[in-house]
Amino acid sequence: MTVTTTPLSPTLQLACELIRRPSVTPLDEGCQELMTRRLAACGFAIEPMRINDVDNFWASHGEQDGPVLCFAGHTDVVPTGPVHSWQHQPFDALIDSDGMLCGRGAADMKGSLASMIIAVERFVADYPKHKGRITFLITSDEEGPAEHGTKAVVERLRARNERLDWCIVGEPSSTTLVGDVVKNGRRGSLGFTLTVRGKQGHVAYPHLARNPIHLAAAALAELAGEHWDDGNDFFPPTSFQISNLNAGTGATNVIPGELTAVCNFRFSTESTVEGLQQRVNAILDKHALDYSIDWALSGLPFLTEPGALLDAVAASIKQITGRDTQPSTSGGTSDGRFIATLGTQVVELGPVNATIHQIDERVLASDLDVLSDIYYQTLVKLLA
Repeated sequence: MTVTTTPLSPTLQLACELIRRPSVTPLDEGCQELMTRRLAACGFAIEPMRINDVDNFWASHGEQDGPVLCFAGHTDVVPTGPVHSWQHQPFDALIDSDGMLCGRGAADMKGSLASMIIAVERFVADYPKHKGRITFLITSDEEGPAEHGTKAVVERLRARNERLDWCIVGEPSSTTLVGDVVKNGRRGSLGFTLTVRGKQGHVAYPHLARNPIHLAAAALAELAGEHWDDGNDFFPPTSFQISNLNAGTGATNVIPGELTAVCNFRFSTESTVEGLQQRVNAILDKHALDYSIDWALSGLPFLTEPGALLDAVAASIKQITGRDTQPSTSGGTSDGRFIATLGTQVVELGPVNATIHQIDERVLASDLDVLSDIYYQTLVKLLA
């Protein structure tokens, strides 16, 4: 496949510079230094926040009075997988003959970061006395444990009473065409590891043992078949999945003494953490199991209802692309779940997500210029 040599737009030049830095979680590899240098040049105050081994930064431009619009995202990317399976080297950042920008992070989410920077540079030049403040909250730990990235930065911002009215997260939200879908919320994620204890023994003498697989089977089936809620106008019904099941010693003639099941809820605002936990325990207790549970809450559900931010984003997409956007709460979690705890209206808007985390990740190169124009028009509508 041939590679184009057409001169690149400023957005694509910056996107390529970012992609060429192999910033696999939690490494940043200089991406944030590149971004902060550009932002400082147009008048942003830069505050690096390295927390443990994670690079983050907070940047701000404008007056303390007035509304605050934050651009949020991450410079880290997932591992490439087998490099020999890629058509091009994953960190070469090439545009092929089909006009696709190829490379790890092209869609998730260095393309969005470049689009944000160029849009903000343009806006600050056009409106140096804009209303309120423009801020950036950038981490290198979104694709990893997400403990010392946005979550930790948000706690620092909360401690000093920073206000964030609106936030645009650059996650790849689009499905087929840039801007066709924006995420105006996400389901919560509640996981747990269930341990069911039996008694190990010989398969020929089952009366001397208690098989935890047999004991747990009916309870797991009931959990899988339970109707948790009906969802609502913004969220689908809460779902439950068993993602891993493990028991046994590896021998065919041994009844295991213990079973471990890893499970996950993706839950709507119609359910609560406490309510789900109580219902799970009630089902397990009904089956008289000897069990323990280790719960892990990855994020609460959040929702941005129609209002100033969603209206400005939708109007900007319509203005630039001519198409109507569809708000959605589908998909996995994002760092928006942490930012929403500040009472912030959060929208995720980025390029097409068809190849994220895949071999040969790519995005239509021209979409990044379209995305930058949408970001710019959103700034105009909210802060000009």
